Amino acid sequence: MSNPSTGASSKSKVGSSQPSETSFKRKRGVFQKDLQHMMYGFGDDPNPLPETVALVEDIVVEYVTDLAHKAQDIGSKRGKLSVEDFLYLVRKDLPKLNRCTELLSMQEELKQARKAFEVDEEKLATLEGFGCRRWRGVIISFYTNKEIVQRNWIKQLCI
Repeated sequence: MSNPSTGASSKSKVGSSQPSETSFKRKRGVFQKDLQHMMYGFGDDPNPLPETVALVEDIVVEYVTDLAHKAQDIGSKRGKLSVEDFLYLVRKDLPKLNRCTELLSMQEELKQARKAFEVDEEKLATLEGFGCRRWRGVIISFYTNKEIVQRNWIKQLCI
């Protein structure tokens, strides 16, 4: 009654690490070094078997690709893909959701920190107009932190 060929093929598909026929070709081994370090960090051997790393890489790439496709499907209803689409997909997995929100908040903090240290070229030109060439390095380092130094203080320093 049952076809033995279908049972064997379904077993090979379930445990298979081979990409599906419809998937695009990708370069293998791109993430191997990173995965080796991560696997060691989680308790594996410092030099895991290449087959193990390749299998983990296939699983990770398949998971991320699947997640991106699902997020794209959700985002296509609104017309664009956003971070909230990914958060919506991992909403039921609390550790992943917490890690994602933590990483997003850290990204925002880093963005604000970089923005605080950007040097505005127009402001530097006005400083040179004060005749402060010898103090320029000191002024630039202090002027990037706007809470500490104000324009009047810089004027007084240059006089």
